[in-house]
Amino acid sequence: MFTGIIEEVGRVTEIRHAGGNRRLTVAAPRLAKELKKGDSMAVSGVCLTAVQIAARSVRFDLAEETWNRTSFSRIKQGAQVNLELPMRADGRFGGHIVQGHVDGTGKFLALELIPDTDNYWLRIEIPPELGRYVIHKGSLSIEGISLTVAEIRGTEVTVAIIPHTVRMTNLKSLRAGDPVNLEVDMIAKYVEKMVKGESKSDSITLETLLEQGF
Repeated sequence: MFTGIIEEVGRVTEIRHAGGNRRLTVAAPRLAKELKKGDSMAVSGVCLTAVQIAARSVRFDLAEETWNRTSFSRIKQGAQVNLELPMRADGRFGGHIVQGHVDGTGKFLALELIPDTDNYWLRIEIPPELGRYVIHKGSLSIEGISLTVAEIRGTEVTVAIIPHTVRMTNLKSLRAGDPVNLEVDMIAKYVEKMVKGESKSDSITLETLLEQGF
């Protein structure tokens, strides 16, 4: 499990085919030394397994499905990626629950400086089928970053970005039209399942919610 608090911006140093998969090598001078083979790492919001570790880099194998269904389809050598190690059991919960399971890709529209401030508006377009999970002031993982939704207009979502987030992530490297990885709030999906009656109860009542601890 991750929290969406980016620890390092890595750089893609190599992409090559290996046994039907793609092998991705990422320079991660700070985090590589904390990993061992088989460990997980969130790479721009995608949970990947380290298959080879060097002093300053990590290699991952990407299945064709992962390549096609994430923003990895746009990356090339030199691309910047957001990196986060799994949350420690004794760590602080700084963002929100992020599993590293991408729900879909959105489209980067713009990162615009807000007049008379040092902050930015991040604007993205989300797939219509994910819209029901995105709410005003709710959590949304974009490229693995835990962010809070400021405005929703149809399929366009706006997020306020502080200078620290711009400096510590790959947002500044994105260009209009680039795909971005999206993971919606996991709690929203569980609530939807319950409301649809896919739980043991046929319907949701005040009594059943109280029994479940709500």
